[in-house]
Amino acid sequence: MRTGFYSPLPPANTGVADYSAALIEAMRRIGRVDVNPVDSDVRLYHLGNNPLHREIYRRALEQPGVIVLHDAVLHHFLLGFLKKEQYVDEFVYNYGEWMRDAAQELWCGRARSAATCEYFRHPMLKRIVEASSGVVVHNPGAAAMVLLHCPGARVFEIPHLFCASAATLGVDRLKDRLGLGPHHFVFGVFGYLRESKRLMPVLRAFRRMRRAQPNAALLVVGSFASADLERAAGPLLASPGVICTGSMPQNEFDALISLVNVCINLRHPAAGETSGIAIRAMGTGKAVILTDTPETSRFPENTCLRIAVGPDEERTLAALMLWLAQYPAAAREIGSRAASYIGREHNLERIARLYWEALGYNLAMAKETPTDER
Repeated sequence: MRTGFYSPLPPANTGVADYSAALIEAMRRIGRVDVNPVDSDVRLYHLGNNPLHREIYRRALEQPGVIVLHDAVLHHFLLGFLKKEQYVDEFVYNYGEWMRDAAQELWCGRARSAATCEYFRHPMLKRIVEASSGVVVHNPGAAAMVLLHCPGARVFEIPHLFCASAATLGVDRLKDRLGLGPHHFVFGVFGYLRESKRLMPVLRAFRRMRRAQPNAALLVVGSFASADLERAAGPLLASPGVICTGSMPQNEFDALISLVNVCINLRHPAAGETSGIAIRAMGTGKAVILTDTPETSRFPENTCLRIAVGPDEERTLAALMLWLAQYPAAAREIGSRAASYIGREHNLERIARLYWEALGYNLAMAKETPTDER
């Protein structure tokens, strides 16, 4: 079986590119994988919200295969390249003619789409799922979104892969550079800083808990998705104990994850994604605080910490952060359990086998399906 693989790849600055590079290498140890071939036995398309996926999306519609939804909400992706009439028609295709006026309103308010729940409630998956012979997702939340749009879809839930970092940058040297000593208990927020990553509540919760735990520090690592969010966060980023690094080279990024005691990885509204950063942090033995959503429901209770979305989010987060800083042995134990779980369920070799099994099953089913039923 020859698999055609379509995805952004390094040096593209996206997590999907890094994911795909690792997956290709592992899958090639089992069978043949060609990148962007003209022809193949089965095609595997990697889709996400980044504009780099536009041509892959179009090709997946023209030459159907199995799609991998790294983000199960494609609403923002489609907003990024469809014209108004195309967008409204696409929304109506997904949700019915009676939603045309709602589509018009959403188009007019699209500048607020990154932080408005209504855009996340409408993933707009119907066309690409109907065209595809199979859909790979990484969590139950994404699977539910797919089946809501296309109840007959063939869905494969494959965990997000974990690939151990080869970073060699000295953590102690990096701590010295950041002004951190052995007495500091360090929290970290990592990645592309958009509104849905809950940075403002995190900063406010940290400021609240640090009054009782002055040895706490918070690393904010990554670039801001919008100037508005950066301006709004500015005064809180200047609070005592907060260190904002901006975007970092990959080796330093990985070293900073190794440096922290606890990773904070909240998501609301959720887009059906499984955070590669959360998987990396858990896999390297860090306690991770997550939002309690269907996307995070597969992680056992003793491998992470979850907080509910709602009016108590900030207060709950502050209390949880204070507890972890006061009882660092608990954070280490949670991180140890997380590493064991991720190493067992998300290891690269297992994930590669699951992809081959899904592709083989999909190809077998396609051969059994009469042409006039496809």
